[in-house]
Amino acid sequence: MASRCSFTVLAFIICVLTAFVFADIQEKISVSGDDSVVIDDAQTEHEDNTPTTVESEDQIQEEAAGGQQWEATVMGTTQSDPPSVDEDVPDTEESPPPPPPDKDTFQEELVIRPLHSGDIYASFQFATLWDTDFVQGSRVSHYRLFPKSLGQVISKFSVRELHISFTQGYWRTMQWGQSFLPAPPGAQLWVWFQDSVTDVDGAWKELTNVLSGIFCASLNFIDSTNTVQPSASFKPLGVGNATDPRFLRYAVLPREIVCTENLTPWKKLLPCGSKAGLAVLMKSEKLFHSSFHSQALHIRPVCQDWRCTSTAWELRQTLSVVFDLHTSGQGKRDWSLFKMFSRTLTEACPLASSSKVYIDVTDNPQGELFELSPATPLLSQAVVLGDRRTYAVYDLTSQDTFGTLRSLNMLLRWRGSDGGDMLRPLLHSERYVAGYGLQTGEIHTLMYNNHPYRAFPVLLLDTVPWYLRLYIHTLTVTSKGRPNKPSYIHYQPSKDRLRPHLLEMLLQLPPNSVTEVTVQFERALLKWTEYTPDPNHGFYVGSSVISALVPSVVAMDANVTQERPLFSSFFPCKEESSYFIRVYTEPLLVNLPTPDFSMPYNVICLTCTVIAVGYGSLYNLLTRTFQVEEPSPGLAKKLANVIRRLRGVPLL
Repeated sequence: MASRCSFTVLAFIICVLTAFVFADIQEKISVSGDDSVVIDDAQTEHEDNTPTTVESEDQIQEEAAGGQQWEATVMGTTQSDPPSVDEDVPDTEESPPPPPPDKDTFQEELVIRPLHSGDIYASFQFATLWDTDFVQGSRVSHYRLFPKSLGQVISKFSVRELHISFTQGYWRTMQWGQSFLPAPPGAQLWVWFQDSVTDVDGAWKELTNVLSGIFCASLNFIDSTNTVQPSASFKPLGVGNATDPRFLRYAVLPREIVCTENLTPWKKLLPCGSKAGLAVLMKSEKLFHSSFHSQALHIRPVCQDWRCTSTAWELRQTLSVVFDLHTSGQGKRDWSLFKMFSRTLTEACPLASSSKVYIDVTDNPQGELFELSPATPLLSQAVVLGDRRTYAVYDLTSQDTFGTLRSLNMLLRWRGSDGGDMLRPLLHSERYVAGYGLQTGEIHTLMYNNHPYRAFPVLLLDTVPWYLRLYIHTLTVTSKGRPNKPSYIHYQPSKDRLRPHLLEMLLQLPPNSVTEVTVQFERALLKWTEYTPDPNHGFYVGSSVISALVPSVVAMDANVTQERPLFSSFFPCKEESSYFIRVYTEPLLVNLPTPDFSMPYNVICLTCTVIAVGYGSLYNLLTRTFQVEEPSPGLAKKLANVIRRLRGVPLL
């Protein structure tokens, strides 16, 4: 009886506690349900970590004459910023945490610059930022905007930085000015590996084969004979402490031909492909019918904030094209998007957080040189290559940009024949081969410093194939007719059929001078199997690479919170008074001693003919069987035999 009473009391206590707990849960659910609208509003306001535009009188100025507006300063909201909600929001302990921001963002832009030579320079930039960490060995199975093929390459081969470019044509610096992202003719590849890689050469070989399949290129021809390890020329562009040149590999294929097969897989790496956004303008027959074409891909780790508390992976795809409207049959200097690309813009990429078109109007402040339509009230200033430029901005994410026709076709009409005077580039270079005969020769590299009163250092990198045997004791450097002693020289001699020559020098270029670097070489004799299918065409030598900190025309803006175009933030600025630039010279075409391949051809043909006639006849006589055959009877005899057979008489 006592046990039954105790059991009843225990059951009653459990029922009472259950009722209290249930009532408490109902109360919490009702509170969270009442405040869910407020939290959703805050999340909607800060969805995807979208930058919030802060408009003020200092940031947005309206000019009285043209009514133009300057692009507002954009302040990015961080995850630690508290949401601006009402006072009715419950305490932090009871409210659910906000969802994490998207781990990847995508931006696209197009820069169009009318050149003083009458050509049009168009530069596409597509930047994908991915918040993930491959360095710690974490496996990533979900890809949203970042291409999975490249993500697997980074993870498998422990790549810290990857830079690859495919260029057709040569950038004419004295006619077009400096390029935003220069690249040498042909294919260029340089990679920084992680410090954890033990066999760098093996990883480099496998990586080139994989990239050859991704981009449909001849990167699988990269081997030890055209691969070098620069000691100072190609420093990492991203964050990190990778400075050991043992983990760096650089190679160039100057004879690589760029065609549609390289452009198509490059476009497929974009989040929207070529179906929407700025990529719809990439029509192959228009892009390759140009004076210059260069497509590149850069992967590097970058900081997510100014304190660099966390890093992310940046994938930047660039495409630079120079259109010659005179030789293409257009006749006039007027141009439009439809004339250049045979297409117009109808929408931005839905996955892009920023999609803009920049038109360089620096040389046209009052509209006296050309007229741009449709006009845009939004202007932006940026320091590009040491010069402050002004751009007319078209924001494709705004519906007002397309107007009522739902199509954007920028048109530029020139009002005068003179496009203004172009400032000479402060640094440019040339290279050529001198000498006569097919035994010896000289390589001359000229570097021009056009600054009137400032000298600056440059780092020269020369990669020469092994079949051009350099005489390094003949190396001479002169500036204004006087010897110029390099402050740093790194030379690695070649080994026949194993590695090329590597020469790095740190030089000081005097102001308003021409510095000439000369070295003699001897042509080697190749085996007849080592010649190319067209040996009389010649052998290509890759471009020289010149890296320098060039004095800036204007002081760089140190405000890191201000929004800048993508093309102004790729190369880091070491100091406010200078900017980093890399210049490539022309590739060289050198003739080597070439045997007369017609003689082996004639010998082969004669030998094959003698063998076919002599041995064939003898073999035929030895293997043939002879049989005696009776002559066939005549027609009369055949008829007589038929009649005799019918009569039963023996045949004749």
